[in-house]
Amino acid sequence: MTIDDPARPDTTEAPPSETPDTTAPRKAGTWSALRPLVLRLHFYAGVLVAPFLLVAAASGLLYALSFQAEKVIYAHELEVPVGDTALPLSQQVNTARKVNPNGTVTAVWPGAEPGATTRVLMADPDVPEGTSLAVFVDPYTGDVRGQLPSFGSSGALPLRTWIDGLHADLHLGELGRNYSELAASWLWVIALGGLALWLGRRRKNRRALFVPEGGPKSRRRTLSWHGSVGLWAVTGLVLLSATGLTWSRYAGENIGTVQDGLGGATPTLTATLDGAAGAGSEHAGHGGGHPQGGSTAQGPDIGVDKAVEAARAAGIDSPRISVVLPAEGKGYVVKETDTQFPLELDSAAVNPADGTVLDRLAFADYPLLAKLTRIGIDAHTGVFLGLFNQLALAALALALILLILWGYRMWWQRRPGRPVARGAWRKVPVTMLLPLAAVTALVGWFVPLLGLSLLLFLAVDLTLALVARLRARSTRNA
Repeated sequence: MTIDDPARPDTTEAPPSETPDTTAPRKAGTWSALRPLVLRLHFYAGVLVAPFLLVAAASGLLYALSFQAEKVIYAHELEVPVGDTALPLSQQVNTARKVNPNGTVTAVWPGAEPGATTRVLMADPDVPEGTSLAVFVDPYTGDVRGQLPSFGSSGALPLRTWIDGLHADLHLGELGRNYSELAASWLWVIALGGLALWLGRRRKNRRALFVPEGGPKSRRRTLSWHGSVGLWAVTGLVLLSATGLTWSRYAGENIGTVQDGLGGATPTLTATLDGAAGAGSEHAGHGGGHPQGGSTAQGPDIGVDKAVEAARAAGIDSPRISVVLPAEGKGYVVKETDTQFPLELDSAAVNPADGTVLDRLAFADYPLLAKLTRIGIDAHTGVFLGLFNQLALAALALALILLILWGYRMWWQRRPGRPVARGAWRKVPVTMLLPLAAVTALVGWFVPLLGLSLLLFLAVDLTLALVARLRARSTRNA
């Protein structure tokens, strides 16, 4: 992740504990031809993309910490004293309807552990589009503990929702999404390029690969910390880049197309009532039907409690579930939401008229690519493996921040410094250059913001070269 642009040989920068091995000269080969090109690309990416990565890393660090912050800030809404017996879900839903008669209940999240409130989600005109109003109900007393906007499948409350928006698009909407996609597009390139540069350095002491040196402040020590920490973080950074791109605006579409073409599309649960008892507008529940079961204007509804019982009988046995109430022509959908290992993410659709199971979808039956995509996205958003996942994200974000700052520090410590000589690509043999150019073009097409920004780098480089030639000519003619 370095922004450094050394033109001097590696041996001049080796820490005192890493006396270069001069007993055998290094033979020219693939890496010696590619190194100047990688170093120059690393330099430009560090200068021009690092600011975007710094913003993404800082907001990502805040996001990773926001899960635990929510538990403190919204403790009144989320936690209650443990009682003896929980009330039926239908009664809790009815309570939520009474406190907000203008809302339409869309889903219910029962408390996953003793002392957790039930979250009744409602469509409400007073909350932002794409957000539900969560009514928090004490499952033991039926008291309403509060109402808060809730966003996404993880149920982000206002604090985490705001930080998530900052990380995703800087609260600038579609235009702002380009910033995060640009950062994700380059993160893996810079990380792998930095890894190659660090591993390609000559050293006798292999321990220096993994452990940064101490001693007085110097550029060599900064480089040692930058390289060692980058080596430890590189796998996580590449995974963050890959998972971030899966739902990006441009590259995400290409990734989805490839995934579907390889048979890795995420399967869907069939909750439609077509052909089943209670199908269509005559029998479909509206907002979950009558809270105690019975019938509505649309037809009979067994109620949310019996729907959950039917799903439990069909194998939906995790304590962490969400229940989507029937919409027009649809049945109840009961989903497992336990992302701890082993994952429990099965789901079932239940007919609201008679409690028959319309369909059941087991996570074990997902295609491998669909499983990896789900796990990757959950890991990126901090819900996979809970606190451990969030601490790992925070550590990666902090590492990325430090890597960027160390890169700028090395650049400053080398001042005035000079970049790797232009024309590094001319040193690459044609047999390597042509395949490299083809791969670069393919990757640039597949990850459009990477390709466009790379063209911008080339334009900047050519412009600087032209300016340098004009200055040199002017000096000669003076």
